[in-house]
Amino acid sequence: MNAAVWATSGALFALGLAAVVLRRQMLAMLLGVELMVAAADLALVHGACRFSDPEALAAVAVVLAVAAAEAVVGLSLILKVLRSGRGLDAGDLTELRG
Repeated sequence: MNAAVWATSGALFALGLAAVVLRRQMLAMLLGVELMVAAADLALVHGACRFSDPEALAAVAVVLAVAAAEAVVGLSLILKVLRSGRGLDAGDLTELRG
């Protein structure tokens, strides 16, 4: 069971990293970052349950809240760029301007 959880967490993190590095669309990059955060949460929950550490479970709740806020900010930035008429390709964007 231990190896399966760590393998799943590592695979999720690798998929998220691949999405961030290989994709040029901002939405795919944001989803990759969220996938990496979910993989880290999975590993943290597994470690917390294995060692019966309630502080680690509280840290997971904080990390989930920060990830939700990060997703909201990222999606709002993506919508702002899309409404400005520019594409969602990360290579085309060099600066954010109003």
